[in-house]
Amino acid sequence: MTAPALFLDRDGTLAWPYHYPSRPEHLRLYPDLAPELTWFQARGWRLVVVTNQSGLARGYFDAAALERLHAHLRTMLAAAGVRLDAIYHCPHHPQGVVPGLARACDCRKPAPGLLLRAAGELGLDLAASWMIGDILDDVEAGHRAGCRAVLVDLGTEPRPTTALRWPDYVARDTRHALRLVRAVETGDPTVERDYLPAAWCPAGVPAQTTSRRCG
Repeated sequence: MTAPALFLDRDGTLAWPYHYPSRPEHLRLYPDLAPELTWFQARGWRLVVVTNQSGLARGYFDAAALERLHAHLRTMLAAAGVRLDAIYHCPHHPQGVVPGLARACDCRKPAPGLLLRAAGELGLDLAASWMIGDILDDVEAGHRAGCRAVLVDLGTEPRPTTALRWPDYVARDTRHALRLVRAVETGDPTVERDYLPAAWCPAGVPAQTTSRRCG
């Protein structure tokens, strides 16, 4: 039997953005995520972190440092009652300097490799799963794997120009993203679903459009 998953980006989605975090103290979780995550966990959803870590290829930190970082992430979440089922990372980058890691690959988002690997190893139903991330590469990776996708709006992403990069929903923050997924899955009509970043709205279009809200 397969299970649905919440695929979660790490930096900017679960934790505050930080430029190439390499130490446990660099990871600061967003507040108030645990109640939303445990709702899914209690209903049999798998919680899977999928993260690009090109700092490995660039030589900014090593695998041992990343493992310490992820052990800290698991500990912080466990203290709030959240158990991660797995963490998958891509260590590659074509412009890296570390031999073996300085290359193109099929796991660096927007490629779907991390999600596909997780599905094979954990027995996941990708069509029933969601990807939540703060950049359009996360959205594209989710769609290429067959998932639905929510973009957490940090104000950094341009309006998408392809269907693969257009999120199913845009959220004001990660808590809103988790509530959106829950609302879609349960049919709850009370959670805001029509939000769009103001920068995505063509000039002259009012804030409230017929289908999605801008800003």
